Amino acid sequence: MAEDEREKLERTQQKPPWLHAFAPLSDLDPISRAALSALQEMKFAKGKRLFAPGVHSSGFVLLLSGRIRVGLTAENGRRLVLYRVVPGETCIQTTLCLLGGLDYTAEGVAESELRLVIVPPALFQRLLRESPTFARFVFERFGARLSEMTRLIETIAFLRVDARLAAALIARAGERGAVVATHQELAEDIGAAREVVSRQLALFQRGGLVRLGRGRVAIANRRALVDFACVI
Repeated sequence: MAEDEREKLERTQQKPPWLHAFAPLSDLDPISRAALSALQEMKFAKGKRLFAPGVHSSGFVLLLSGRIRVGLTAENGRRLVLYRVVPGETCIQTTLCLLGGLDYTAEGVAESELRLVIVPPALFQRLLRESPTFARFVFERFGARLSEMTRLIETIAFLRVDARLAAALIARAGERGAVVATHQELAEDIGAAREVVSRQLALFQRGGLVRLGRGRVAIANRRALVDFACVI
């Protein structure tokens, strides 16, 4: 075997460094791996608008670092966060657009600095046809996101605002015991008006559940918040 052919084969068999972030793609066949290996990492600054309603998808995003917020804005200006994309996850809006030849119906914004790889539409379609591993990765992530969207609809339709807000506070606080977010950001998380969230936070504070600060909500009684979050 000629030396240049040997080097080409070795490059085909190697995984690009960024592909290690996606364990389900570790079993890609050499041809599919080579096609992805040719793609370059891209960087976007915090606040960058990645897509908007009515725009065609430029490709399938594989997020390596950072966080993307995907949401809707109503005519009256009220916003709703549909979901967030973190490394290892995919965007259901992008997948829908690529599978159905549709335009975006939501907006995607970088909530932090991003590192990502974009799989062009033509390559995305080819990998879906020719690589069972890639197709399984796409549809498993698509199914997981669809399940999240169903839960979001159920939450907005059936849970009271106090329960939705309590759940959002618990999720954002994690183990830190505090939430760094504005009332507007919390309102977007639960699909409510900012004024409604402000009133409910004031009620939580009077009840000893939280302590409010500027752009910060400290969890004072986590157990009580959990009880609120479980009320339907």
